[in-house]
Amino acid sequence: MWLYLAALVGLYHLVRWYRERQVVSNLQDKYVFITGCDSGFGNLLARQLDMRGLRVLAACLTEEGAEQLRKRTSGRLQTVILDVTQTESIAAATEWVKECVGDRGLWGLVNNAGTIGRIAVSEWYKMEHIVNVFKVNLFGLAEVTLSMLPLVRRARGRIVNVSSILGRVATAPSPYSSSKYGVEAFSDTLRRELKEFGVKVSIVAPGFFNTGMANVPLSLEQMKQCWEETPAHIKESYGQKYFDVYCNVINQMMSCSSSDLYLVTDCMEHALTSVHPRTRYSGGWDAKFFYIPLSYLPTSVVDYIISRF
Repeated sequence: MWLYLAALVGLYHLVRWYRERQVVSNLQDKYVFITGCDSGFGNLLARQLDMRGLRVLAACLTEEGAEQLRKRTSGRLQTVILDVTQTESIAAATEWVKECVGDRGLWGLVNNAGTIGRIAVSEWYKMEHIVNVFKVNLFGLAEVTLSMLPLVRRARGRIVNVSSILGRVATAPSPYSSSKYGVEAFSDTLRRELKEFGVKVSIVAPGFFNTGMANVPLSLEQMKQCWEETPAHIKESYGQKYFDVYCNVINQMMSCSSSDLYLVTDCMEHALTSVHPRTRYSGGWDAKFFYIPLSYLPTSVVDYIISRF
């Protein structure tokens, strides 16, 4: 019996390996629009796809970021300035993409732009800190997607939404985790709605990576600022020792983040170029072997393990 079971498992993985190795044809004719290309995953993915011969449309927040990216890529890659929190900016970028792709439509949309915001205990936040994170990570992602969707449907293409492993196991900072849970829900709903149009939607959930988005000195300084702005009666409840320990834990977590961004961008590339992309990708060893297994455990067990950090 065990032999038959092992054979079935082996056959499943063999078939899956074969299916996932099938590559979409005519990649050199396909356009991919990527947000958040100033640095990190978006920057690396833009360069990676450019080397594969795809026609990359890279959205950067700053002209400086766009110029640096153009210097490191071929003449095929084109850039545009985009602030995903501004409706006017999204509308202008969409019109620009329409002119670029013409009747071909947009093969790939990669919603990569994101922010971690301030790192602090939930009770230390002001409401504006929470809203600002949602504006980028969830509301901006949704508005860009809906604006570009007719172009993606025309090409029967792909949507790749960058979530986070904290969208499966919530830890601090709570605004970031909450926004990524929203990305997961939005993506799952979108995938089911667009299936009949031939559009595939994938979620890429990275673990902890050193992308430049979470700057350790800046994050610690922002935590200190949040703490100082917290009302006195709340500070008294937590105490200085709590704040010091919290800063130390966050510092250790961020300092241990991986710098091998290819573990994530390879997932994004596969989602865009494979005939049979996965619905979910986990980027990073911590995501695959710690956070994903952790997400299936009983809540009480997860709470205990997280509290041990």
